[in-house]
Amino acid sequence: MEQQQSLWSFIIQQRDKLFSQTIEHIGLTFISLLIAVIIGLPLGILITKRKKAAGIVLNTAGILQTIPSIALLGFMIPLLGIGPLPAITALFLYALLPIIRNTYTGIKEVDATVLEAATAMGFSKWQVLTKVELPLAFPVILAGIRTATVINVGVATLAAYIAAGGLGEFIFGGISLNNTNMILAGAIPAALLAIFFDFLLSRVQKLRFKKLHIAVWLMPFIILLLSSFYVLPSFDKNKLLAGFTPEFMGRQDGYLGLKSVYKLNIKNVVISDAVMYKAAYEKKLDVISGYSTDGRLKAFDLIVLKDDKNIFPPYYAAPIIREEVLQKYPEIENVLNMLSGKINDSIMTELNYEVDYLKQSPEKVARNFLIKNNLYKPPQNGNKAAIRLGSKIFGEQYILINMYSMLIKGYTDLNVDTKTGLGGTKICFDALTNNQIDMYPEYTGTGLLAILNASANTINNLHQNRDSIYNYVSKEFKQKYNLVWLKPIGFNNAYALMMRRQQSDELNIHSISELTDYVDKEK
Repeated sequence: MEQQQSLWSFIIQQRDKLFSQTIEHIGLTFISLLIAVIIGLPLGILITKRKKAAGIVLNTAGILQTIPSIALLGFMIPLLGIGPLPAITALFLYALLPIIRNTYTGIKEVDATVLEAATAMGFSKWQVLTKVELPLAFPVILAGIRTATVINVGVATLAAYIAAGGLGEFIFGGISLNNTNMILAGAIPAALLAIFFDFLLSRVQKLRFKKLHIAVWLMPFIILLLSSFYVLPSFDKNKLLAGFTPEFMGRQDGYLGLKSVYKLNIKNVVISDAVMYKAAYEKKLDVISGYSTDGRLKAFDLIVLKDDKNIFPPYYAAPIIREEVLQKYPEIENVLNMLSGKINDSIMTELNYEVDYLKQSPEKVARNFLIKNNLYKPPQNGNKAAIRLGSKIFGEQYILINMYSMLIKGYTDLNVDTKTGLGGTKICFDALTNNQIDMYPEYTGTGLLAILNASANTINNLHQNRDSIYNYVSKEFKQKYNLVWLKPIGFNNAYALMMRRQQSDELNIHSISELTDYVDKEK
């Protein structure tokens, strides 16, 4: 009961944002559906008359359907940039197959004797199509539109990945911030939309034949009306546009701090860090959030704006491990601590650069680093149990987890089972506390703010001191979760605001205060 009240309170608190994201979600779903119907319906009709073309068209649409949605969105960015256009294009492509296939199937299944009777009565080909084939095929065609609608409602949650809005913003934010209420606030409305529209279309599909002509005229109007829910954002090209990750948007050492301390109120979009840096490089974004050790700083010639009011405290990166694993295999602690003090900021930035920009494999980069520092040993191929190592879904974590895997294999009789790319903080942390993984690299700032949800008084008492924060987080994690923070790796991990170097010089913006002054003058 307490959890339900907490969720309801969150929904009430975020009702305006939730409403706007729901409207955006409906609009994205039906804009793409409208385009798919406009193109897919005539195409489905056309291939009923051309057997050779039918196989090619249906196979092509089928191949598009098999492409993973995130991969398809990623392919769209170099062509169409970020925002609604690539999202709508991807959703349109996913909606094509059921519409084309059901149009083709519905018309092909019309009884041949009915067509012969219509021809005998003197109907032209156009009259046969519009007065016989399409009305009889309408329930099957509508079933395809129904399937496409449900697919689009689900896939549209990924639109937030490329700054197109929708309910995915809540879902991604909740995963990043370890906030179950935020995840549910996005997932529940998305599920309800899918159920509602599926039910609505099922009722239309069951209309009697005499009433079908009403539905035939009403359906395009309804789809067009729902498409208008999404108002394409119009950004003034002369004004700066920022792109922030869902986690950055919800943290006190992120956008909340920028607004309260710097009074920065810049136009912004929510975007995944996987595409954010490239969007800045391609001039789709002017300011982005990021991490001080990210290799893409060097890769895309970005600079970090000076945090002259110190809202981005430095945080340690360190492995966290279940206490029972340390008790069962005590030898693993010294092995995992072998990286402590070995990687500073510049080294981590260079390692990230090799993976993010030079496209070297994290395994190769990790091995080369261990060899260079005389830490590498060939695997012992031990016969003990496997330690399950997890990681989040960005290059730095892949590098670290490969290093830990090689160290365990080389210095112990233990085996290793890696579970990389687990997504955001919530997924990794829940996997750890639910005994699905044994260890993953984490950051003390994330532990403090996203997992422990420390109060403002606690944060102030820690004085933004990284050692104090590490000690506090270590103590709380052990008491609350039976998790142990091992020794810090050595590099700082702090948020940062970044701009293209050339633009920063042209606008004379080198600090966050100067950015705030520039944004204020724009208004």
